[in-house]
Amino acid sequence: MYEILEELNKTAGVTGSMIVGQDGIAIAADLDTQLQDEAVGAVAASIVNTVQKSMSRLSDDALKQIMVEASGGKLFLTDVGIGILAVTTEPQVNVGLIRLEIKNATEKVKLAQKSTSGAQKL
Repeated sequence: MYEILEELNKTAGVTGSMIVGQDGIAIAADLDTQLQDEAVGAVAASIVNTVQKSMSRLSDDALKQIMVEASGGKLFLTDVGIGILAVTTEPQVNVGLIRLEIKNATEKVKLAQKSTSGAQKL
């Protein structure tokens, strides 16, 4: 997982990334040293849980991604199956590129999870 995050962090404008469980506990993290893993994880889980509850009231659509934009940067939250991929960026980034790289990382995380769970069954 760390290799996937490290590769994602090489994308222009990305300042850090982590995977957190739905409970906010960090599974893997490669964040900017100014950010605390626990704080980002808790915020990510809280935002996703709140938005998921709201979405369920409006429709049956599954949540894919949330983008939070602030003056200090952007926060992308994406469902990766085993948890939430949280990606922090600089304020001015190519959102299309970031979303593409997040999509690629999501596929890699899901593939890694399948291979891990397949190995555990043996």
